[in-house]
Amino acid sequence: MIAFRDFALRRGERLLLSNVDLALHAGWRVGVIGRNGTGKSSLFAAIQGEVEADRGDIDVPARVRIASVAQETPALDEPALEFVLSGDAEVHQVILAERAAAEREDWEAVANAHLRLAELNGYDATARAGKLLHGLGFSPDTHERAVKEFSGGWRVRLNLARALMTPSDLLLLDEPTNHLDLDAVLWLEQWLLKYPGTLLMISHDREFLDGVSTHTIHLNEGKAKLYVGDYTAFERQRAEQLRQQQIAFEKEQAEREHLQKFIDRFKAKASKAKQAQSRMKRLEKLAGTEAVRAERSLHIDFPAPAKLPHALLRLVDADCGYGDPAANPHVVLDNVGFILEAGDRVALLGPNGAGKSTLVKSLVGEIPLLTGERGGHPDLRIGYFAQHTVESLHEGRSPIDHLGDIAPGVATQQLRDFLGKWQFPGNRAFESVDGFSGGERARLALAMIAWTQPNVLLLDEPTNHLDLEMREALAEALSDFDGAIVMVSHDRHLIGLVCDTFWRVADGVAQPFDGDLDAYASWLRSRDNSNDGKSVKQAKAVKAGKGSDAIDAAMPAVAETAAVASARPAAVAAAPAGKSRKANPVKLAQAEARVAELESKLHAIDMDLADPTRYADLPALSRQRDALAAQLAEAEEAYLALYDAA
Repeated sequence: MIAFRDFALRRGERLLLSNVDLALHAGWRVGVIGRNGTGKSSLFAAIQGEVEADRGDIDVPARVRIASVAQETPALDEPALEFVLSGDAEVHQVILAERAAAEREDWEAVANAHLRLAELNGYDATARAGKLLHGLGFSPDTHERAVKEFSGGWRVRLNLARALMTPSDLLLLDEPTNHLDLDAVLWLEQWLLKYPGTLLMISHDREFLDGVSTHTIHLNEGKAKLYVGDYTAFERQRAEQLRQQQIAFEKEQAEREHLQKFIDRFKAKASKAKQAQSRMKRLEKLAGTEAVRAERSLHIDFPAPAKLPHALLRLVDADCGYGDPAANPHVVLDNVGFILEAGDRVALLGPNGAGKSTLVKSLVGEIPLLTGERGGHPDLRIGYFAQHTVESLHEGRSPIDHLGDIAPGVATQQLRDFLGKWQFPGNRAFESVDGFSGGERARLALAMIAWTQPNVLLLDEPTNHLDLEMREALAEALSDFDGAIVMVSHDRHLIGLVCDTFWRVADGVAQPFDGDLDAYASWLRSRDNSNDGKSVKQAKAVKAGKGSDAIDAAMPAVAETAAVASARPAAVAAAPAGKSRKANPVKLAQAEARVAELESKLHAIDMDLADPTRYADLPALSRQRDALAAQLAEAEEAYLALYDAA
């Protein structure tokens, strides 16, 4: 049990929490909620002993094993699988000891290591680490990739996997669904439901909280209150408490008024003085119930489009990807046909790296199609929110400056009025964005989109930096928007309120999904494990009645994410097995190692190309990929030449 007794916490001069008295019992799954800045992360730091209470204390049993997600990941040469496995430090040390003993042929030490692994139930540790990586979206061929080769978003996932691997009695997760796609969020939800310890999680994803939490701690105005139930149950209970509080306040105010009138009228009369004194004492003893403060509610809106034609945007027979179409391009999505009309509300589903952001960029026209046609109505006006949009705001400049850049000649007062509707009132509109939180920056980026009065909104993870209140406001605004919407988001509540059409992007294709989000979640859980990862291209080959050679050529995609992996070319894979006995084995091994090395590097580049956070590096990455592809072609020719010369 974790107990808070008269707990108070400050950060600098600011009092975050005070008079906190509550107890958390073993096995509870607790959602920690509250507006940004109310002290959620500071509370976690206090539980871990990283900050001291200003008053009172926290009672955490000494033997409780605490696991949490690291905020930073060093640039390690260690493979991803090894990094996750090291989360179980004791088992990992035994495995390392066993490897070292085997290398020096100390078989007694090897036997002792195996006995220790059995005591720790560690024989399946590597398999468990692999399952965690798979569940969080890492394809099998990335498990041996060095940690330093992953981008920031994927390193966050590695840290999460490592925390889940760590044996613990108390698991602290701060915004665990950030940087996850919907598939990974659904997987994490199921994993946490089986976690046997006590779980505390900070999240702005209400569907995730509803799916996992048994209790809720609400931080508000320096107080922490514990509620039984998930987020929806919290909302109901809090609404009822506020209603009862308002009733009690109004009743008390009426009694106060009645008593005060009696006192004012009769306190000067000797015959009533005693009664007046009695009522004065009664007035002093009244509880002093506070009125319910109107909790600040956000309201934003996207203005109606100036023009809204019926047919807005289309892709016809489009291959989407990167590079020169004439020189070995990287095709992410094949043969896409997509039509967007007024009123359409489309959510793109599928794992990260499968091509959702690539499809959105192709719709925007930000990257050219490799083949096919992109067409738009002459009155098409797109509002585009990308994952890198928040980072692209100019440091040292204010909201007024940013809005003025896209609205030259517009009066400052008109810009201030507009920004006020997006919760940048008064002088806030003139403050530098340097001090803005991620949520404030995202709100400014959305405001700039709204100013342009688009008739199509293309939104790629718009909620990553937003708190619950802003997410609700965004959902309402998008529901009222008259134009068309295409959205990528892991927030099921937002998708469920806004979108009515779903497309799954995976295995190199984009196609409609017949069902809603609940059906999609059920489908993910019920997929036959033996078919997990089978590419759509394989299915098409089988359906078309193609021979076994075609199916075999497609099989490398089973072990890789088809949208980002580059399978070994069939020419190399099909080299006759018998030839290897005649060729020089040393040279063959060197040639094959060279091919494998280049394939690994090429796959790493492909993953980075599919990562929206690396968009600024796109030109350099494309050049690197072209150079590697050329080197790989040469290496394959050298590999095959060994057979021809043998």
